[in-house]
Amino acid sequence: METSRRTLVAGCAAAAFALTVGGTAFAQQAKEVKIGYALAVNSHYGAAANAWAETVEKGSSGAFKFKQFPSSALGGERELIESLQLGTVEAVIVSTGALSNFVPDVGVVDIPFLFRDTAHARAVLDGDFGRELLGKFQKRGLIALAWGEQGFRHLTNNKHPVAKPEDLKGLKIRVTENPVHITAFRTLGASPTPMSWPEVIGALQQGTIDGQENPISVIVSAKLWQVQKYLSLTAHVYAPMALIVSPAFWGTLNDPQKALFIQGAKAGAAASRRFVDAVEKKGVDEIRSHGTQVVTQVDTTAFRSALAPAYKQYAAKYGQKTLDQITAAQ
Repeated sequence: METSRRTLVAGCAAAAFALTVGGTAFAQQAKEVKIGYALAVNSHYGAAANAWAETVEKGSSGAFKFKQFPSSALGGERELIESLQLGTVEAVIVSTGALSNFVPDVGVVDIPFLFRDTAHARAVLDGDFGRELLGKFQKRGLIALAWGEQGFRHLTNNKHPVAKPEDLKGLKIRVTENPVHITAFRTLGASPTPMSWPEVIGALQQGTIDGQENPISVIVSAKLWQVQKYLSLTAHVYAPMALIVSPAFWGTLNDPQKALFIQGAKAGAAASRRFVDAVEKKGVDEIRSHGTQVVTQVDTTAFRSALAPAYKQYAAKYGQKTLDQITAAQ
């Protein structure tokens, strides 16, 4: 009798949760959640989107249904962020490249050689600093729920191997629409060319630009070996990505639903990190197997020294105390 009673209570509790999270336990139609991102489904973006969708769809007993728009189907990252602000898209996964134009404080994480390694970067973003940074999105018409990952950015180009700052002189390098990146490459003597991701492959094919910089995860998923001859393992910038929803959509959710979307975003972030960890182990070999020449001996000390004027600008903009706080994090 007691076992039956416990089973009945458990069943009622589950039904109550479904009612709360789903809005109705017998919803006639799932609420669609359009989610856009720049790369293909079989990328770290796709891994994050799939984990986010699975968590929310299962947790809400099907009250929500994600509809994915990969490969920049809804536009570049700037357009995706603007769509969030307008409420025409419910969710996006975007890099920090375009985010600095909307949430200026995000730019600090894009400073070259700021993070010692992946463990250091994850500790900062998972800690108080990262949580406070997510909180700053709301004032800019965005609801950021979690930090995902792309990995450390490396340089590719079609002209010659790059191992030291002088090798960058005059190279036209595509960069994200990010003031921190633009300042860094200009300081190093390159010609930084801000460009939306959907335009990059064509620009490389046509010679409009000589190269670009991205994590191994992006280089592999986009098969950049088809349009680039050289890869330099510069690891010059750690590249997180943010999982964000629109304020208009967020406002339609009750508290349990919001908690579920946060849980899903964190699951997506973790999935992106697992994807990046796996790609980092085998990605360079895959790139090399397609004929790309890989430069492994990069003089990072020389790059840091050459960036000294840029570091002064970064300290003036973000505060030396903030930079020291990040650097000292364990």
